[in-house]
Parts: sequence; structure tokens; C-alpha cells
Amino acid sequence: MTSLSTNAYNVDPVACQRFYINGRWIAPAKPTFMQVINPATEEPVAEIALGSSEDVDRAVSAARAAFDGWSSSPVATRVAILGRMHDLILERKEMFAQAISLEMGAAISFARSLQVPLAAEHVRIARDVVSQYRFVSVNNGTAISREPIGVCALITPWNWPLYQITAKVASALAAGCTVVLKPSELSPLSAQVFAQLVHDAGVPPGVFNLINGTGPKVGAALAEHVDVDMISITGSNRAGVLVAQAAAPTVKRVAQELGGKSPNVMLPDADFAKAVPLGVMSAFRNVGQSCSAPTRMIVPRDRLADVEALAVATAEAIVVGDPQSDATVLGPIANEAQFNRVQTMIIAGVESGAKLICGGPGRVEGFSKGFFARPTIFSEVLPQMRIAQEEIFGPVLCIIPYDTIDQAVEIANSTPYGLGAHVQTQDLDAGRAVAFRIRAGQVHINHPAWDPHAPFGGYKQSGNGREYGVQGFEEYLETKAILGHG
Repeated sequence: MTSLSTNAYNVDPVACQRFYINGRWIAPAKPTFMQVINPATEEPVAEIALGSSEDVDRAVSAARAAFDGWSSSPVATRVAILGRMHDLILERKEMFAQAISLEMGAAISFARSLQVPLAAEHVRIARDVVSQYRFVSVNNGTAISREPIGVCALITPWNWPLYQITAKVASALAAGCTVVLKPSELSPLSAQVFAQLVHDAGVPPGVFNLINGTGPKVGAALAEHVDVDMISITGSNRAGVLVAQAAAPTVKRVAQELGGKSPNVMLPDADFAKAVPLGVMSAFRNVGQSCSAPTRMIVPRDRLADVEALAVATAEAIVVGDPQSDATVLGPIANEAQFNRVQTMIIAGVESGAKLICGGPGRVEGFSKGFFARPTIFSEVLPQMRIAQEEIFGPVLCIIPYDTIDQAVEIANSTPYGLGAHVQTQDLDAGRAVAFRIRAGQVHINHPAWDPHAPFGGYKQSGNGREYGVQGFEEYLETKAILGHG
């Protein structure tokens, strides 16, 4: 039924119609299927099985049965397995890159250089963290024991499919938890490749399980399952709220990494010739489909014309096109629903009176098929406009002018979100002062290198809990105090 061969991308079409439960690929309890669409061609490339509550029961039961053995396994055993997982990701990096490009349209150069290597880093960091972690400490006769929380349901999104899987799975396994993974049904191919990798790395049966399915069916069944001790979701605010509501009756831990509307504050002394192009490319990275993308560029009013010229020149130089071409910088939006959402928001920006200086609604010129959105920039955006308040999740940048530093900080904090933020300045003390005033879980000063140890998560409606590094690892631990330990 496929118009492109999945075998050419090393994705087994038979495995796509099965789930990985208790160390085996098994058929779904109630076979129903959906097509995986290549967003560059709008053609189906695979067909996956969708799970049911019966499949969730099987997977959770397997994870529960495996928990005692895995949670008590020597740290050295977990370290060795995580090390093999890391090595296998790097060995199979082209397989992963091709799967990611096929399922969600990432430019192949971007998949190779960022999507896959950064995903591998999460596994390496989890391995290094657990190898040095002190699970038990004693003070004044009281022992504090950090212990794996139990069975963890992990729900991951379509925009960074492998990266978000490894961020959750690696930390959970390192902590001694067993997991049931539900990847996005819109970009499930890299997850299939990952499940086989986990098997090949020697993870014991039941420790890792994978079920494909929709949020209302599989996600809800996992969230409300009495034998699931924790659920971690990366996704939309709507999905996060529904998961939290479903999880509430069983009082399980819920970790949420949700939406963002991240500010990029340009202080008056910033090197605009350098900072503006970097800001545009950061906002448009992964076709703007990153929850922490700095899509609000907050700039001094007297530098607005300079910023506009620099931003437009940068955007107009971006190559949008076939994700399989090495020359392509941005591929298509990952799916039709998101493409339509981006178009709706661009039209809303025009209708609100924002100044359109680049791009606009419609497909990129030359493409009659494929979800290719035009890189779009609005200027003279007011903080209360819809495009400045709502997450768009596409290549759309808002330039917002300010008159004072206090006003810039106020604008930065004026949305319901608080996930990421950026500050640009040549005065590091001034940059730090602004960074501490911004209510966001992670702030970048002058576009620093990515730090895989830096905890990532949000304030306000951007979620709760943290991922990456020690803090991400500790999300999967419970705390026990033993008094009279001696």
C-alpha cells in the first residue's frame, strides 16, 4: 500500500503493524491501522497499528512484572546497557536520520547533524549520571534513599521524535524504572527503529515496551491505569491537561513539558548584525516546530528598522524544499493539521494589523504538494496580539519593540508560557540581570552551546518537572527517609 518503500529507509513494514511488548514484537489485540504520511509528498509511506486499552494492559503488566528485577539490578548493568544503546544509535544514525526525515519532513542535513546526535547525547548523559549518582546518603542517623518510582508511561511528540524518546527513556531506565512508550502516531517510524535497538542492546523483556496509538485511546488508558506510577508527556497544553485530569484519580506523578512562546530580548548594546540572524535561525530551527523556539524577538524601538532589514535578509536566504536534498535548510511542516494551524495564525497576524515584512500565507512558491510553509516575519507586533500570545509551531517570527529594559522584561513575561528564553548583550552582567528576571525554565545568553546537562522544563503553563541531566534523572525517583538508620 505504500508509494515509497519503507525498506529503503530500513523501517520494517511488518514491525510497524506490531507492538514491542515483553521483549517481543506482537500483533495488536484489536487490529486497526492508520497511514503514516510523508509531509513532503502528502503520500503514505507506511501503515502502523493503533493500540487499545487491552494492549495497554498487556504492556503495563509486562512492565510491572519486570520492575522488581530491573529496579534491583546493579548500576553497572544499567550503565553497560545504556552504553550499548548509545553506541547503537551512532552506528544506526543514518537509519534514524532517514526515518525522521521521512516521517516528519526534517531536512536530512538537520536530522543528521542535530536530531540524531542530540538524541544520542541524552543516552550518554543518563549513563554518566547514574554511574556517579549516590542513591543513599546518611546524615544525623537518618538515611535518605532515592528509589525508582516504578512503571513509567512516556508520551512523546512528533516534532523531535527520537530526541524526546531518548530524553525520557534513558533517564527512566537509568533510574531503574520500567517503561511503556507511546510515541506520536504521526511520526512513529523512528520509534520502531528505536525499539529494535533497545532489544539489540540487551534490555531485559518487559523493561521497555512500545505501543503506537492515539492520545484519546492509548494515552488516556496509560494515564488512568492503576499500575502506572508516573506519566511523562511532552506535547500540547491541551494534551497535557487531559493527561493530568486522567491521571488524577490514581494520584500518580505527572511530568509535563508543554507549550512555549519564548522571548528573545535584544538589549540596546547587543551586536545586532550577529544576534538578529542567529535569532531568526533559532526561531525557524526545525521549521519552527520546537516548543522553546525564540519566536518573539523583543528589540529596542530605535533599532527596529535595522532589525527588520537583518531579519528579512536572513529569512530570504533560507532554502526551503525537498528534505532529502543536502541544500535544504527547512523541509515541510510535519503534518497537514499543523500546516493548517500555521496558515490560520499567519492570516490572524495580517488581520490584527501586524506589519508583514517577509513571507505570508500559502505554500512556498514552486510546491503544489507538500506542507511547505513560507518563512514569515511580522514586525510592530503588539504584545497582546494573538500571534504574540499563542504558540504557532511553525516558521513565524514576531518582532516586538520596547522602550525601556523594564518594559522588555514585562513583555517577555507577558504570555501564559515560561519554557525558554534568550537574552542578547555585550554586557554579561546586564544579561544575567535580565535573565534572572525572566520567568522561564531555561535562559540562553548570547546563543551559547547546547548543554545536555542543563535541566529543561517550564514555568506557568509550559509544564512542570524537568528533563535532561541530573534533574531529569531524579524525576524518576522517589525519596524515602529511614530514621534510626544509625
